[in-house]
Amino acid sequence: MAKLKPPKKRVFGKAAHPCIKCGTYNAVIKVYGLYYCRHCFRELAPSLGFKKYM
Repeated sequence: MAKLKPPKKRVFGKAAHPCIKCGTYNAVIKVYGLYYCRHCFRELAPSLGFKKYM
């Protein structure tokens, strides 16, 4: 009989994806598939084509 492996533990919510640049799990922006934390996003936003409107 084949051995069955236990299923992997699934992660839900905020801790599911780390920031691509720094690796933190806090305040990750997942919209449009960015996966950057808010700190890294502020640095990279102009180069990604985002503009700041006031």
